[in-house]
Amino acid sequence: MFLPDPKLFEDDNIPDDTKALNDKLIAFAQANPSMWDYSPQAVRQARREGKGAFPFETEDPNAENFFIPAQDGDLKLRAIQPDSKSPRGVFLHIHGGGWMLGACDLQDERLKELANDTNLTCISVDYRLAPETPYPAACNDCEAAALWLATKGHEKFNTGFLAIGGDSAGGHLTANALVRLRDKHNITAYKAALFIAGAFDMGGTPSTLDFHEKLVLTTTDIQNFASAFLQNNEDRKNPDVSPLYANLEGMPPAHFSVGTKDALMDDSLFMANKWVQSQPDTELDIYPGACHVFQYFPELAQTRKSRKRMSDFLNRLAG
Repeated sequence: MFLPDPKLFEDDNIPDDTKALNDKLIAFAQANPSMWDYSPQAVRQARREGKGAFPFETEDPNAENFFIPAQDGDLKLRAIQPDSKSPRGVFLHIHGGGWMLGACDLQDERLKELANDTNLTCISVDYRLAPETPYPAACNDCEAAALWLATKGHEKFNTGFLAIGGDSAGGHLTANALVRLRDKHNITAYKAALFIAGAFDMGGTPSTLDFHEKLVLTTTDIQNFASAFLQNNEDRKNPDVSPLYANLEGMPPAHFSVGTKDALMDDSLFMANKWVQSQPDTELDIYPGACHVFQYFPELAQTRKSRKRMSDFLNRLAG
């Protein structure tokens, strides 16, 4: 069981550069209109143009887009290779964005770094977004991508080692895909999972229900994202909707990372403690004062530390 040191949550232990970034993010939020004043399409375009709070990432000129068959039509995937040209496996990445924002080509720099640090091909899923295509569309797409890699991926990539991971909504979709692969296809091919501030209980954990500091993600944001995703008012304790309620037997070793100033702090704490009951090789990495998906901000010392720990985790399991 993970019992975090209470000192992790004390303001005195927040690094100065993290405090500075938090102040910057709060000032940005206060100076700009709420994203909910705009259409999802407008917010997506603004993010693509680097106008949001997150750093702009340039596209990898060598990235390869390709398509695989899925339940509702062809599904776009994007592959980023390590510079070694001889990858030893694949990391399937599922992006965040509240099931409403994001795309497979908006984190090329981070995935290129991970590819080089682990010698894995990084493949990102361009799953369908809410509100245009609500649940279960994104879940179906991520399941299809994970299934294809486990059964057909060897025809195109070295899949001798398979890992999977995602941030925020991508963490939710990662857990969902792993459970679906086990239950629907009797597949447990993935040997490692990374969860960055995942959302695991759509009904709300204590931190998601009472977080109003304008640090990337607030209670209002979570509620609006969830409403857009779950338009049909699904049972939020259904394990397919909230992976926290799923049976986690047979799940792979997992690394959870989250900051103490993240609305999804409790989701990571609760899920890691449940995960470790079935999979002893589970890690929970907590960062004092860090905001939601702080790993997006490369200037932070905590970001560099967290990224290295995730790479070290994959390297250990990949052998």
